[in-house]
Amino acid sequence: MSDIATPAPNYLPAATSDRLPAMVAAAMLLIGFFAITLLVDLRQASLFLVGGGLGAALYHGSFGFTGGWRRMVVEKRGRGMRAQMLMIGVAAIAMLPLLAAGSLGGQALVGALAPVGVSVVIGAAIFGLGMQLGGGCGSGTLFTVGGGSSRMLITLVFFIVGAVIGTAHLPWWLAQPSLPPIDLGRQFGPGLAIAATIAGLALVALITALVERRAHGDIEKDVGPRRPGWTWLLYGPWPLVGAGLVLAILNVATLLLAGHPWSITYGFGLWGAKIADAIGIPVASWEFWTWPAQASALNSSVLTDNTSVMNFGIILGAGLSAALAGKFAPKVKVPLASFAAAAIGGLLMGYGARLSFGCNIGALFSGIASGSLHGWVWFAAAFVGSFAGIYVRPLFGLDGLSRK
Repeated sequence: MSDIATPAPNYLPAATSDRLPAMVAAAMLLIGFFAITLLVDLRQASLFLVGGGLGAALYHGSFGFTGGWRRMVVEKRGRGMRAQMLMIGVAAIAMLPLLAAGSLGGQALVGALAPVGVSVVIGAAIFGLGMQLGGGCGSGTLFTVGGGSSRMLITLVFFIVGAVIGTAHLPWWLAQPSLPPIDLGRQFGPGLAIAATIAGLALVALITALVERRAHGDIEKDVGPRRPGWTWLLYGPWPLVGAGLVLAILNVATLLLAGHPWSITYGFGLWGAKIADAIGIPVASWEFWTWPAQASALNSSVLTDNTSVMNFGIILGAGLSAALAGKFAPKVKVPLASFAAAAIGGLLMGYGARLSFGCNIGALFSGIASGSLHGWVWFAAAFVGSFAGIYVRPLFGLDGLSRK
């Protein structure tokens, strides 16, 4: 008897696309590309389209860290976490040599490096708790908003609020005990850094497999394409591993275009700060926003910010994918308890991400793939926070395993 649990190989019925939302999303992607090219440059417009590709892969693969971690804890199924480890490993194999070179084609390349200290541990744990209440991580919030989720729009709004509050408090947190950034690539060279990173990721994957086999007697297999021919590429769903590989490739493309790996939550703090500044809150006087890079971003068009244009692309790419799959269906009604969980979760994620130098993308995915030790510390602390969040969810009527 096989020890692999294989889903039945049945095809889905033909997709009926939501034509109007699909046309709107496609038009906005096209108009956005040309507008950003004219107002900024082609490189920035290309990042916008990379964001669109990320949104498509996230949506069609339902590639969320929140649901994957929750399934591991509650159901003892680790397929999602193993796909995440594979994604990070593929990106690391490509990114670590590039970062060691320092530049390519005149473009300077820097990794997602950050200090390892109290702010990372506390912030990541807060983020992990928040993502289980909010119903999505940094990337999960964006792609579900793009797919039409009203509840996740609430999470996003409060995510932005929490990120702005985090910028007000970050200088204090940075004064707490901390080690400087630890770059495995610089410490050991790219070869050993890749080997150590792959070994760590493989160990996590192995642990999930052992736990799963002990609980179920088998290991859940990834679901292959469920539409005939090439149609699954356009209409979805995508195999989880395939979506992860696309995300890894596009993260490397982000590094080459932007000079740094994929990140998400900096854009939220910037959007919130611009809104706060516009309504008279003196954020420009806060220490964080007086630092040269932050002051420049606050006083410049949001279209000049790499993270922001990619976030816009993710939302539109996910929206287009949802519409093509015939699943773009906004729901306005959100129960009060669910609203409260989304709001609290968003605040915690925004605040925690700012303290810990990123979310599941900027700190975990890009951090580990860059050889930064803080990425591993973030992973451990966020998983502990997520574990706690899973058992808080029933207080808000969220005792299921829905990604929403």
